[in-house]
Amino acid sequence: MANSAIEILGIGNAIVDVIAQADDAFLARHGMSKAAMALVDEAQANTLYAAMGPGIEASGGSAANTIAGAASFGARTAFIGKVRDDELGGIFAHDLRALGVRFETPAATHGPSTARCLILVTHDAQRTMNTYLGACTELTPADIDETLVAAADITYLEGYLFDPPLAKEAFRKAATIARGAGRRVALTLSDSFCVHRYRDEFRALIAEHVDILLANEAEIGALYETSDIEAAARDLATQVRLAAITRGPAGSMLLRGDERVDVAAAPIDEVVDTTGAGDLYASGLLFGLARGLPLAECGRLGSLAAREIISHFGARPLLSLAELAEAERQDA
Repeated sequence: MANSAIEILGIGNAIVDVIAQADDAFLARHGMSKAAMALVDEAQANTLYAAMGPGIEASGGSAANTIAGAASFGARTAFIGKVRDDELGGIFAHDLRALGVRFETPAATHGPSTARCLILVTHDAQRTMNTYLGACTELTPADIDETLVAAADITYLEGYLFDPPLAKEAFRKAATIARGAGRRVALTLSDSFCVHRYRDEFRALIAEHVDILLANEAEIGALYETSDIEAAARDLATQVRLAAITRGPAGSMLLRGDERVDVAAAPIDEVVDTTGAGDLYASGLLFGLARGLPLAECGRLGSLAAREIISHFGARPLLSLAELAEAERQDA
């Protein structure tokens, strides 16, 4: 086990998810690109929310979901993200703290309201997201708790938060502190649209600050502007200590120096909702890395967590991931 007060610290968007079922016609009426994520303003968010069917409201945000999953595995966790001092901000903070996650970022007392993500899930389990970032965009370097970052074995950065200039500065500040303390920095690219907008900046961040990079095939292809994912992954593996590429039903591949591990997707009878699959894969992977487990075991835990999350609506585990991992270990 890592000799640190916090095993995994996440820095990302503090968002409350609203998840509802919809059909393709609903997406078309509202001009949505299926399975994509679009940013909307507060007025658009209110209009769409009014048009949605009955939904489930739960705290979300990519890195926050990962941290929730890691806590479910039993990791010592913390999160840095910005909310407003409003009802949704209170819900977000309560949900994380109830999981045992350390969350102490001061809530904003003025400015945009707490962020929300309106998620439409179609019959094929694909999710289409419309995100109002709100208070998330107010995260600044001043919100980075230097003592907390220095104490965390792994600091995990969320690519979705890379839009606001001050958030970029916060990322670089956290990464510099972590590296200076001899800790590890992990980054998820989050979405190919993020990579297309900030390709050069992401490449610079990776080269200068990142030890562990997580991406799916579309994101890694966007980063290297290629359809040859195998070649891109090999190139990436020369830039970071560990590259983790998720491949949907095909599982994932992990590359660390000359070592390569191909991980099968955990079998599942029915996929209900893919929301959070990548986030929870990251939780298992990072938990394993924090505990010093073999690379194949880290990947297996990632697949296990992803399977749990796609078996139901919502991006937070409904079952204890620690108990699931132990039950699977005993069955094996």
